[in-house]
Amino acid sequence: MYKIFIRPLFFLFDPEKIHHFTFSFIKFSCKIPGIPAIFRSLYQTNDKKLERNLFGLTFKNPVGLAAGFDKNAVLFNELANFGFGFIEIGTVTPKPQPGNPKKRLFRLKADNGIINRMGFNNEGLEAAIKQLKKNKGKLIIGGNIGKNTSTMPAGYTDDYLKCFVELHPYVDYFVLNVSCPNVGSHAKLTDKDYLIELITKVQNSNKTFSKQKPILLKIAPDLNEIQLDEVIEIVAETKIDGVIASNTSVNREGLQASKEQLEVIGNGGLSGKPVKDRSTKVIKYLAEKSNKAFSIIGVGGIHSAEDALEKLNAGADLVQIYTGFIYEGPGLIKRINDAILNVE
Repeated sequence: MYKIFIRPLFFLFDPEKIHHFTFSFIKFSCKIPGIPAIFRSLYQTNDKKLERNLFGLTFKNPVGLAAGFDKNAVLFNELANFGFGFIEIGTVTPKPQPGNPKKRLFRLKADNGIINRMGFNNEGLEAAIKQLKKNKGKLIIGGNIGKNTSTMPAGYTDDYLKCFVELHPYVDYFVLNVSCPNVGSHAKLTDKDYLIELITKVQNSNKTFSKQKPILLKIAPDLNEIQLDEVIEIVAETKIDGVIASNTSVNREGLQASKEQLEVIGNGGLSGKPVKDRSTKVIKYLAEKSNKAFSIIGVGGIHSAEDALEKLNAGADLVQIYTGFIYEGPGLIKRINDAILNVE
């Protein structure tokens, strides 16, 4: 039904506008008595066999919603009805910021992909906390944090620390987003020495709390083997809890979209089916080269149950969807969970 009726209608409109409309529609629908129960009956698969225990947390199932969809933590309670095992909010920055100028979100329909250059648009830390205080405890919430675009390199760490400390009581795990291609001064955020320094300082801050929260690092799908070896070294040295592989890509190889179309769109991070194989390759390399020494959340191009199983077989412990959720609809979550049960 979604792909036959709803998606064609949604795709007639600007992607960012329909995103906001969808939020309003889901929010409104879930206020109608009985509708949340209908969503749960349609999309949830509840089975103890789906539970995953990772870095001290129990996930009701291994299928999550990636960061970027619910940036400001306004819809996670409602989205819990669609069968997710966890939801990652953000990327949250200390101060509110508008992000990059519009138009900044583009569909590649022939490729089942999306290009975005949103630029960490979000309402800031205080707004996110206000929403997270409404958490009904339906599922695990991750906090994806980053720096403000206007922050100078000397202040990067302070931005991450501010978000970490203030969000700490309200999320179950943290993700240090250092791999988004749509923010300025990207070079420092990929420097091995700086990443070790950043992670160490965040970990030291974590130790000041009575209950420490897991910390993960989100990496790009475009890293070569030397850079992936550095990621493994960073994890080994810092003992960070895990890695999310991967973020969006700047690579445009193998797309069906025309050169002219891509030139009109311009720069931005590519997600969806075109990055499926790249992200799986990264997961497989990290898992095999490290001898599965750390947890991996696999994300990138999951548009079917088979895509998710491929990520899990490559070495991912959990998976996340985003573009697949948009192209395939909420039924994708149930299909993945049902497929996992069928192979266990």
